[in-house]
Amino acid sequence: MQDIDTLLKQIRRIHFIGIGGSGMCPLAEILHHEGYLLSGSDNNESDTLARIRALGIPVAMGQRAENIGDAEMVIYTAALLSDNPELVAAKQSGIPTFERAKLFGAISRLYKDCIGVCGTHGKTTVTSMITQILLKGGLDPSAVIGGRLPLIGSNGLVGKSEHFVCEACEFVDTFLELSPAVAVILNIDEDHLDYFKTLDNLIASFHKFASMATDAVIYNGDDRNTLTALNGVDGKARISFGFADTNDWYPADIEVRRGAFYAFDVMHGGECLGRIELQVPGRHNILNALAATAASMHAGADFAVCKTGLETFGGAGRRFERLGTFAGIDFIDDYAHHPAELRVTLEAAMQMGYNRVWAVFQPFTYSRTFMLMDDFAQVLQIPDRCVMTEIMGSRERNTYHVYTAQLAEKIPGSVWFNTFDEVADHVLANAEAGDLVLTLGCGDIYKAAKIMIGRLKA
Repeated sequence: MQDIDTLLKQIRRIHFIGIGGSGMCPLAEILHHEGYLLSGSDNNESDTLARIRALGIPVAMGQRAENIGDAEMVIYTAALLSDNPELVAAKQSGIPTFERAKLFGAISRLYKDCIGVCGTHGKTTVTSMITQILLKGGLDPSAVIGGRLPLIGSNGLVGKSEHFVCEACEFVDTFLELSPAVAVILNIDEDHLDYFKTLDNLIASFHKFASMATDAVIYNGDDRNTLTALNGVDGKARISFGFADTNDWYPADIEVRRGAFYAFDVMHGGECLGRIELQVPGRHNILNALAATAASMHAGADFAVCKTGLETFGGAGRRFERLGTFAGIDFIDDYAHHPAELRVTLEAAMQMGYNRVWAVFQPFTYSRTFMLMDDFAQVLQIPDRCVMTEIMGSRERNTYHVYTAQLAEKIPGSVWFNTFDEVADHVLANAEAGDLVLTLGCGDIYKAAKIMIGRLKA
């Protein structure tokens, strides 16, 4: 089979199986902008599908062999089962088929300045921050983001410049398909061990990604695992950020406001460039802002634009996203699904002055829950109340024989339920005005928040 880069120069008709997915939609938009004739299919209506249809791209609901039509290439998501009728039909017809990551890599090579943001935590926030800064600075970037950026109302953007800001995910080594000019490494923690098996293997993968950057590596100089990953990475600029003043970029005169919102001076090479007041809570967002500033200024933005972009940034979709106040109860939704992410999110929430913080958590994947059980049990004792659902297995089968009941036994006072309706019953029967209900997880736990909000509205 020909490689995808060569094929993209020879064909024009491409079909997307699962075109409404958050990772598929922005790639389709970029190819549409490049003049390709696209079609797609999906099983569920969504805002992203409405956006795709608005471009004039036909989308079939449900997946049938005839949907592929006269496509010359078929792109599919990693979550697709091998017996999907469209995928089977394409392969039987000899149509070249590629998983989304392959197309993502090819698209990254369309831009001279591909900024790939990787790390176990914070990718979506920092990718969003950089995109917002470059937009405010008139640098007209393209972007692929893991969550919705309110400024553009989408998780993808097609610009006219050579700047391409993208979230580079380490899951199953997806980011090794990309061709970054700049690699931004935020942190490296144990995760996806069902695939990587050991932390050393995970670090080695980040080393490969850093080595692939052709221009610069911007990295967390305080993070031990990141520093290990950078051993032997040379031949390009190395730019560090962190809390320690030994980094190229670091904060000074840190001040906390309204319980969990931080202001700080931005220091670069010992010089104070100015002060930033963040509109997203949590001390961890100081590091995110420094990484975004370093990457944006490397791309050509000035500090004034960085300040404006960051001080108008209120978060990305499902990243401490405020859903509203109903019956005096605040509702916030967050994507955190790893113990380290849960810790910084819950600590920020506990500093915001609420009477009680309710953590409503949906564990995601059996492997992560089994391997990090004690870490989850520790951080889920931070909030005042912990309510959980059964584990969302996603792509896995429960060969670990792990259940939420086992996690709940390790968290004093916690409760768990099988359905979102039961979760809503319990929380609404016990939460009071002045409380915060924080839904947490990368699955569909946000639906529980919608149920609760719907009942309170009614």
